[in-house]
Amino acid sequence: MRDLSTLLTVGVISALLLCVPSAGQSASKLTTPAFSSDPELKAGYQLLYEQKFPEARKIFQEWAEKNPQEPFGQVSLAASYLFEEFYRQQVLTSDYFLNDKRIRDFEDAAAKARALATQRLKQNKHDPEALFAMTLCAGMQSDADSMLLKKHYDALKHLKEANSNAEALLNEYPDAYDVYVAPGIAYYVIGSLSGSARFILWFGGIHGDKELGMREVAKTADNGNYLRPFAKILLALSARREKKQALALKNLKELTEEFPGNSVYETEYAKALGRPVPATNGPSN
Repeated sequence: MRDLSTLLTVGVISALLLCVPSAGQSASKLTTPAFSSDPELKAGYQLLYEQKFPEARKIFQEWAEKNPQEPFGQVSLAASYLFEEFYRQQVLTSDYFLNDKRIRDFEDAAAKARALATQRLKQNKHDPEALFAMTLCAGMQSDADSMLLKKHYDALKHLKEANSNAEALLNEYPDAYDVYVAPGIAYYVIGSLSGSARFILWFGGIHGDKELGMREVAKTADNGNYLRPFAKILLALSARREKKQALALKNLKELTEEFPGNSVYETEYAKALGRPVPATNGPSN
């Protein structure tokens, strides 16, 4: 179960949201931060993937203050708290314990993002940024429930919510590549459960398919924007589980080259190669 819940890490994580496009506008024509690359936000996410959490959070906070009506800033702040807690507790490599304050900060930011997204959906139920925000908030809550709070049933409910919002968005914007990681990880995680567990979830409308899940995550890993690195680590972890060594090594090698200071990527790459795990100072408590 530890390996399985580890694969929820990023059930989606991060977020990217701005203005309401006109009806019928394709994702390839959207120029908002959710579907393009804002230099300021890109710098924040680069710091996040380098495990420089306070520095990333400062950028996200400043962006949120300059854009108070946009969910993006609050979702990014929520992601920074959750990512930092995952790293501090070494979720990918060892046992962990809960930091209540960081979880409260995460939940506060996620709640603000949901409120902003809800207001946008009242004006336009197809607003891609709002749907993306709801997808990512639900995915992050699923991560927290499963890995930190041990509320596995609640985690599955939020996973279903994330999947539903992602599918609604992708129906209209199939080129929104960052979104594919949400249904992808849902398909994979549910597909990895026992037959009896999948049967029960099937009646609740939650379906699993490991191969389909990996293909969906690969779309984000290959073509995503802000979520591309996290899709890569998820794809690498699932590939190792499925004995697809070449796919795992490809993604882990690319991550270590892009983020040489990230000890998690370096450790996982060494494990995949069968080499000694590099020594690190480890996260501080």
